[in-house]
Amino acid sequence: MPSEKILAEKKKIVEDMTESLKSQAGVFVDYKGITVIEDTEMRVKMRDANVNYKVIRNRLMKLAIKNVGFDDLESILTGTTSLAISKDDPIAPARIVKEYADKLPDYFEIKAGFMDGKVLSADEVKAIASIPALPVLQAQFLGTMLAPITSLAIVLKAIAEKDGAPADVEVKAEPEKPAEKAPEAKAEAKAEASEEKPAAEEKSEAAEEKPVEAEKADAAEAAAEDKPAEEAVKAETKEAAKTDEAAEE
Repeated sequence: MPSEKILAEKKKIVEDMTESLKSQAGVFVDYKGITVIEDTEMRVKMRDANVNYKVIRNRLMKLAIKNVGFDDLESILTGTTSLAISKDDPIAPARIVKEYADKLPDYFEIKAGFMDGKVLSADEVKAIASIPALPVLQAQFLGTMLAPITSLAIVLKAIAEKDGAPADVEVKAEPEKPAEKAPEAKAEAKAEASEEKPAAEEKSEAAEEKPVEAEKADAAEAAAEDKPAEEAVKAETKEAAKTDEAAEE
């Protein structure tokens, strides 16, 4: 008869198995014939993926599955049985076990599995194994969520480049344009000023010459008016001379 210590140890194992079945996802495997090298390689890969892999006793596992209501699993608990379980990534146990089941088809076989309180057949475990790993799923989900935002950002950027960018260029070019033409405008203003200056001087000279011409015209008129008077004086002088000569005779 087993000692109380052995019974307590077995009871603890059943309790741990029961908790694993309640809160984790796992896969039951028939591992008969696997070599030590192959088993070690598989365990390293499972450890890297945070998968706990261990050989179990069928009789103790039967007690555990009854505690959680997984009675359908009782039929697969024969022969050599091991269990791969994970609480971090529910897909990891199925994915790694299927990889080695495909690699070692003669002596590594999937029996069944469980996930979220549901018993899974061997075919269901293989189907789940094809699902990408959790980080990949997270990346895909994030990409799906960000896709509409990314598309919107691309559209807004295209609109900004089409409408906004030329407008900015024009706004910047407008204040620069007068600055570029400022020297030309100054040169033109100087040229116009230089052209207008001689014209003003010509007008000034013309204005100065006009009074001179007016004086000449006035002098000519005065001379024209004085000429008849001079002729009359000369005529009178001649007649007086003639009168004097006649008187003398």
